[in-house]
Amino acid sequence: MKQSTLIWTILMVAGGGFLLFQTIDKKSGRVYVRDVPVEAKSSVEGAEQAVEWTKTQVVPEAEKDQPGVKVGLSRTIGLWVAALCTLAIFSFLYGDNPIYKFTESVFVGVSAGYAMVVAFWSEIIPNLFGKLFPIQARDIFFLELNEGEMTANLWYLIPLAMSVLLLLRLSPKGSWLARWPLAFFIGATAGIRLISYLEADFVGQLQNTIMPFVVFGADGNWQIVESLKNTIIIVGVVSCMVYFFFSIEHEGFVNYVSRLGVWFLMVTFGASFAYTVMGRIALLSGRLDFLFHNWLGIGL
Repeated sequence: MKQSTLIWTILMVAGGGFLLFQTIDKKSGRVYVRDVPVEAKSSVEGAEQAVEWTKTQVVPEAEKDQPGVKVGLSRTIGLWVAALCTLAIFSFLYGDNPIYKFTESVFVGVSAGYAMVVAFWSEIIPNLFGKLFPIQARDIFFLELNEGEMTANLWYLIPLAMSVLLLLRLSPKGSWLARWPLAFFIGATAGIRLISYLEADFVGQLQNTIMPFVVFGADGNWQIVESLKNTIIIVGVVSCMVYFFFSIEHEGFVNYVSRLGVWFLMVTFGASFAYTVMGRIALLSGRLDFLFHNWLGIGL
């Protein structure tokens, strides 16, 4: 047996033993719940009636000995599935393996299914079915529609037909028909994004760059820090623009300014990369907190 394999085997056995000890001795990995009665009254005039049901409320582990508190089997199973899936994703640190691939496929499939269900109930039902068949949408899906929305809008037959054509991409013979709605969606999306980009990014950048070199406060005093910040921003923007100005030779003074722009660009890229790394570390911290706190019951 290789030395690396032996080390990983020992670590895995030790980790499994620790989990078994935590589960048996500390009774961790369990979700405690309590049944809470809920009562609601109908808001429809002339048909007032009370409706009662029971919902399950998760309680902290410190309240597990209180009356009415029990172990929630379904939530406990969900906790273990989430924890084992997290460990399966972490197994990529050992290398690309079948467990990681299986978990990754499950995660992608569940995410796609969840997004499809959300889009169906939040977009297709209210914005398409509710516009074409408002009476049926109100009676079947309980959509809250005004009196002016109870008439079918036949203009929505166009997006319905384009959606059906888009699904023909799955058909070997009719896949070419999907190019027309796909071209329309790409063009419309690009146009909408272009306008929002010009308004929120391009114009915003110009507005944020137009600033005074020297800043005075309301009392007439010179604001040194604000003036220095504005000067650095203006010098950075101008030097970066000079670096991307290739119509002239970067020699002499222009060369020094363009090299200063390179330094500003490197600092900007480094800050963006650090921000991305911080986001990934925050995700890792969240999963570790879930494993140690929610699953193993170990306080950090």
